[in-house]
Amino acid sequence: MAPRSFRATLAVALLLSVAAGAHAAVESSRRHDGAIAEAVAARAAVVAEVEVAGAPRRLRTPGASGLADRWAVPVTLKAVTFDGRRIAGDARFVVMGGAAWKHPVPGQQLRTTGRLRAAAPGEPDAGILSASSAPTVLRGPGVWQQAPGGLRRSFTAAAARFGGDAGGLLPGMVTGDTSALNAELEDAMKTVGMTHLTAVSGANCSLILGTLLLMARTLRLPRVAAAAASLAGLGLFVLMVGPDPSVLRAALMGGIGLASMASGRAGRGLSLLCVAVIGLLLVEPVLATSFGFVLSVLATLGIVITGRRIMDWIPAPVPRWAAGGVAVPLSAQLFCGPVIVLLQPQFGAYALPANVAAAALVAPVTLLGTAAAALLPVVPAAAELLMTPAAAFARAVAGTARFFAALPGAVLPWPEGGFGAATMGIFSATVLGMVWLALHPAAVVRSSLAAHAWTVAVLEGWPPAMRARGPSDGPGRPSGRLPGRARGTAWSTGPGMGRLESANQLPGGITSGCCPDPTAQDLGDEEHHLARCDTCGCRPGGRAGGLLGRAGHGPYPRAGPRGGTRRRSHPA
Repeated sequence: MAPRSFRATLAVALLLSVAAGAHAAVESSRRHDGAIAEAVAARAAVVAEVEVAGAPRRLRTPGASGLADRWAVPVTLKAVTFDGRRIAGDARFVVMGGAAWKHPVPGQQLRTTGRLRAAAPGEPDAGILSASSAPTVLRGPGVWQQAPGGLRRSFTAAAARFGGDAGGLLPGMVTGDTSALNAELEDAMKTVGMTHLTAVSGANCSLILGTLLLMARTLRLPRVAAAAASLAGLGLFVLMVGPDPSVLRAALMGGIGLASMASGRAGRGLSLLCVAVIGLLLVEPVLATSFGFVLSVLATLGIVITGRRIMDWIPAPVPRWAAGGVAVPLSAQLFCGPVIVLLQPQFGAYALPANVAAAALVAPVTLLGTAAAALLPVVPAAAELLMTPAAAFARAVAGTARFFAALPGAVLPWPEGGFGAATMGIFSATVLGMVWLALHPAAVVRSSLAAHAWTVAVLEGWPPAMRARGPSDGPGRPSGRLPGRARGTAWSTGPGMGRLESANQLPGGITSGCCPDPTAQDLGDEEHHLARCDTCGCRPGGRAGGLLGRAGHGPYPRAGPRGGTRRRSHPA
């Protein structure tokens, strides 16, 4: 990188850091300073006016009030009255209440009573309002908010006729409404790492955007028109499921992941991801402490960096859609694993096979369900026709989750904290390496042979002192290497008996010598040595070529001119 380019990059990075720091300071002051922050710290009983900011979410555990049916609703606190004062505000809160809080829709303005308390450390909300009364509607949602809310409720009601797991899972996978999801199924999906399927995630947005792009290109629309139509369709999908911040982030990350996988260039997708993360943090710095945002970024990062590479590793005969169904969940799982163990110090042994098995089922549920939701207000019969196969695929997803969750060892303990995250990172890298080894057997064989050859070369030349020894080194000791291209060891056989040399094969299949036992004491026993030569395969007159007597004497047979055997007498 040129010095001028480096200085410009550094200046931009510093400018963005200063902007993010300033915005974070302002947001922190709004959360921790002022009258509302004092009321939260004092756990004051208040009358609050709030605007619903997201869909209600059912809580599975009863709270301190003992209510079994509890709901959490994200809201924006507009005004609060306590100690005879009415204070206006604009802070993010979560309302927790009973069954009456099941029905609010985004955009409504409500009045309720309750008690304020602080949120858990690291949460993006300024506090929690424990509602002590049912909400009173002050103003209904806008038209653009009312229609999507009604569509979601109609779809959930239409899916209920399928009953069982499909009746609760289908709305969750299509619109993100998990109000009818079975508690046991939710636990099973959490065990095998499939909870992202019950929320509108980047995978859903990628499927919608990719399908729209494919349809536009099939109709031979120009590239710009195809991109505009696809983005418009994605915007309608986001509006249908509710423009929550998490949905908007999912749409953005899904678009980046799809662009990276389609282009095959990790650098372009990585640049888009960096720009998106910087922009989101500048707009909302509190996202830096959100585990959901971190997991979304890491999943997209895994797809951008390793998704396309893993697809390329898979052999060509495998269909590309099947390769993508393996590569996407694998790359996302490997990158999200270290953060997931910080939330839950456990390891889902079957998370990867469960997600791979469900990958082929998610696309039909998402695409058919989304089409059915769009047709439901206009052509209900066509919508029900599309919902029937979508419900069957959703039931198969539920069966997959229950099957893997019931296997022995589905959840294994894992270390907590930073050590657990570090070990999970090492484990993820190891798994990625093993995948490469499994998909590149030829390269593994070549590397193994090269390593073997290198090891042999090192061992043959070690220790160096063995190469300098001569014939006088004594009986049973190697006296050096053979001359020329023969590779072997020369052994001193004793006073007046010369040397024996055992060598490897020379070029052309000729062997320079046999391999008698250099430590044999009875060197005059000819039959003994013939037997030993037979055991090593270099019989006189055979392929090995015979026995060398480098000093010209010794009681060993030598190969004759025609492969026969002649003997040399021992010198007196």
